[in-house]
Order: sequence, then C-alpha cells, then structure tokens
Amino acid sequence: MNRTWLGIAAINGALAVIAGAFAAHGLQGHVSLEAVSVFETGARYHMYHALAIALAALVAARAAAAAFLAGIVLFSGSLYVLALTGLHLMVWITPVGGVCFIAGWVLLAWASFQGPI
Repeated sequence: MNRTWLGIAAINGALAVIAGAFAAHGLQGHVSLEAVSVFETGARYHMYHALAIALAALVAARAAAAAFLAGIVLFSGSLYVLALTGLHLMVWITPVGGVCFIAGWVLLAWASFQGPI
C-alpha cells in the first residue's frame, strides 16, 4: 500500500464532493443548465477516479494512480474551466484526460496480473 497515493485519493475525494456541491448549489442561476451539466460530469468523473486512485494505492499500482490523477486534472479540470468560463479551447484537452483515465485502468489491470496483491 502506498500512503501518499491514498492521501492524494482522499484529498481528491473531498475536492470532488466540494465540486459536486458547488455545481448543485453555487452554479444554479449563474451559468446555463448545460454548463451545470458539464461541471457535474467533471465532478462525477473526479470522484470515480479519486476512488480509483485509492484502489491503485492499495495494490501499489503507482503508474495507474498517476494516470488517474493526470486524468482528473485534464478531464475534470478542463470541464470545470469550460463550464465556468465557456472557453471552448478546453474541448481539446478533455479527450487527453479521458485517455489518461483509460491508461490508468489498463495499468491497474496490468499491475493486478503481476503477482500477489
């Protein structure tokens, strides 16, 4: 188990809850419903992958944890920026984050087949 990655997972879990609460209570009436939906998608994937980082920490899959964190920053981060600013340049960054998420899951699978956990 890697305590550093577990701590990073916990911090990201808290940030994802904050982002979700902000979408539900702070954005309503300030941005379009479409922007709120985009922000909520970012928060949902943020939480999924905070939990994935925790799982990767428990099985010592550091590369997977790093890929998940990169995905959070790029995918969720770009959706947060897009929803808050309307900066459409972010749509070019979002898929890179998605690829990081996929890589994280592949790396986690690979690590799980490498020996006893």
